[in-house]
Parts: sequence; structure tokens; C-alpha cells
Amino acid sequence: MIRVLIADDEPMIRAGVRAVLASDPGIEVVAEAGDGREAVELTRRHRPGVAVLDIRMPGMNGIDAAAEIRSTSPGTGVVMLTTFGEDDYILRALGGGAAGFLIKSGEPEELITGIRAVADGAAYLSPKVAARVVAHLAATGAGALAGRRAVARARVDSLTAREREVLAFLGSGLSNGQIARRLHVVEGTVKAHVSSLLGRLGVDNRAAAAVVAHEAGIVPPPNQP
Repeated sequence: MIRVLIADDEPMIRAGVRAVLASDPGIEVVAEAGDGREAVELTRRHRPGVAVLDIRMPGMNGIDAAAEIRSTSPGTGVVMLTTFGEDDYILRALGGGAAGFLIKSGEPEELITGIRAVADGAAYLSPKVAARVVAHLAATGAGALAGRRAVARARVDSLTAREREVLAFLGSGLSNGQIARRLHVVEGTVKAHVSSLLGRLGVDNRAAAAVVAHEAGIVPPPNQP
């Protein structure tokens, strides 16, 4: 059973997320919070496997709450809920250790998929979020899109062939166990590859590595096996 905390300052949003999650018998909502500070406190109390946080909340926002949760409750994975136009917030949340990013207007099934991925130790970026992040990076003085893609591809080219395979699957939101089954290796081998590729790419977490995978164009289409 995946235990989930929901944090959003809008009761209707919380109710909607709770209703979607109630459709999955393997997920249980154990707590709800109306702001970031309450989310941190309830996470300490209930120790959920996943905390679903709105990026913008009064008092302590979702980004600061995510960073504190990752510091004080490292067993809890963080999924951020965002809307279009919050690209700067998404980039900050990436640096704060959030593992999942979903658009509020996305499909309900994607919410469940993202929570399950993060609970299983994977990083999950909604395809819409990934596209927004890549486009935003290209438009904020960090170079043209083609330039960023070239840089990302050069970074990916520094990886071994197996590490590139692992990175592509990681960018698709697969967990270590799922990647291991795809590659017919043991999970410990995948963990070693992930640790190595994070160091080679110069990123701190799986979500940031997933952005590089999307920038480099190595993530297969969602329905591709």
C-alpha cells in the first residue's frame, strides 16, 4: 500500500486529487495539508511514502516544503503539482530534490502513474512538464534550443552505451526494478549505473537527469515499448 499526503491550499484541488487516488486500491491518502508548513509537520507524523505538493502555497511554498521533507523525512518521495507558467518554480523544485512533476490539468491516470513511479524510487516528469522545462531553459539566456540540445547530447555521449540506455529509461519514468527487467540485469547493477551517470552528467538527482535525457532527445515516445 502506498501511503500518500496531499498538500494544496485549495480544498477543491485536494478533493479532486483524493478522488482520483481513491480509484486505485493500492494507494491510501493518510493526511491532507493546506500549506507547506503543515505538509512538513504531517509528513513527520505520518511518514507517507509520497507527498504530493502544490508548488504555490501560502506561508511555506511547495518548493521549500519539498526541500525540508527531503531533509527531515528522506523516506518520503515528493511529487510537485504545477500549472503552466510556473517554469521557474519547476526549475527550483528540481534543485530541491523533488522526484515527480505533474500538470494539474493532466490526465487522472498520469497522477497515479507518477505517484507509483516515485514510490518505487523512480523520477517522473509529465511529458508536458518535460517539454516546458526544456523550452524554458532554451528561452532564458541559457542558449538557443538547438544549442542546449547539442550540449545535452555531448553530455550523454560521455556515458557508456549501457548508461545511455539506463538514462533513456529513467527519463521515461521507470524505476530501477523496471529498468533491470527491461535490460535483464539485477537491480543492483542498475543502481550502480544510475549513480555513475548522475556523476558523469553533473546532476544531483534522477529528475534532473531526466531533464537532460529529454533535452538530448533520447527518451522514447510514451507508448513505445
